[in-house]
Amino acid sequence: MRSYIKATGRYLPPRVIKNTDLEKLMDTSDEWIRTRTGIEERRFVEEGMGNYEMAYYASVEALKKANMKPEEIDLIIFATLSPDYTFPGSGVLLQDKLGLETTPALDIRTQCTGFIYGLSIADQYIRTGTYKNILLVGSEIHSTGLDLSTGGRDVAVLFGDGAGAAIISATDEERGVLSTHLHSQGKYAKELWIEAPGSIYHPRITHQMIDEGRHYPKMNGRAVFKHAIQRMVEAVYEALNANNFKISDIDLLITHQANLRISKAVQEYLNLPDEKVYNNIMKYGNTTAASIPIALDEAIEKGILKEGMLVCLTAFGSGFTWGSAIIKW
Repeated sequence: MRSYIKATGRYLPPRVIKNTDLEKLMDTSDEWIRTRTGIEERRFVEEGMGNYEMAYYASVEALKKANMKPEEIDLIIFATLSPDYTFPGSGVLLQDKLGLETTPALDIRTQCTGFIYGLSIADQYIRTGTYKNILLVGSEIHSTGLDLSTGGRDVAVLFGDGAGAAIISATDEERGVLSTHLHSQGKYAKELWIEAPGSIYHPRITHQMIDEGRHYPKMNGRAVFKHAIQRMVEAVYEALNANNFKISDIDLLITHQANLRISKAVQEYLNLPDEKVYNNIMKYGNTTAASIPIALDEAIEKGILKEGMLVCLTAFGSGFTWGSAIIKW
C-alpha cells in the first residue's frame, strides 16, 4: 500500500502587499527586493483572520476536488510555525471548524520543511494501514509577527501569509509517494529563529525583550542562503539515488519558495531546464509550510503537473531542517 496526493487546495488572503507598499513603511525599494529575492508582492491577512481559518478554506477546496466529506478524514496533520495560540495547536481548531467530532489532529513545527515532514508522517501512517485518508495542511500568518520598519526590513520583505492543503490517501496502484528523506542540524538553530517569548525565560517575555525586538524573526541571511542551496541539492540527489533515478528523470521540481535566487541556484546545480521547475515566490513571498502545497495546487490548476509525472519536492528552513520527497504523480 502506498500513499498518494489525491487532491490539493489553497487559500491566499485577498489583501495584496506590493513592494511599493513596503517602501512607505521602511527604507527599501522595489528594485532592491526584486533583485535580492525575486519577490514582487505577497499577501497579508486582514485583522481578525485566524491561521486555522485559512487552513479551513484550503482544506474545503481540497476536499471538494477529492469529492470527499470531512467525515472521511482519518487524521489531520497541521504544519505551521505561526499557530493561532501558544496552545492548543491549530489542528484541533481546524478539526472543529470542519465539523468533526473526535478525529485526531497532529500539529508539527518544522517551519519551512513542514509540508515534507508532514507528508513523510502521512506516508508512514498509510503504508502501515493505520489510516486511509489524511488531511495535510501547511498554513502561515507571518504578517502579524514582522518588524515592518527599516530595522526589520531584511526579514520582513521576505514573508507572506497563505495556506495549502492536500488529501493524502491510500492506493495499491503503481503511483504515489516513492520515498521521503528528512534531516536536521540544530547547531544552526539561532541562524534563523525567534528568541522570545520562550519558556526558557521567566517571565517568557519582558518589556525589555520587546523594546529590543527579540520577539521578531532574526536571520543570518548569508548562512541560510549557502546552506539552503547545498542541502536542497543534496536532498534531491538522495531521493533520486534511493529510487534509482537520474536528474533527467525528473519531470517537475518544486522547491520551498524562500528566495528566487536560492531556487534558481538549486536549478542550476541540478542542470534542470526552466520548464521542469515551478516557482511562484514572485506573487506570494515565503509562506513557509504553505509554500509547497500552494505551488502544487497552482501547478495542477495550470496543467503543468500532470498524471504520470515524476515530481521531486525539496525544502530547507529554520532548525536547520531540510528534506525531500519523490512522487510518481
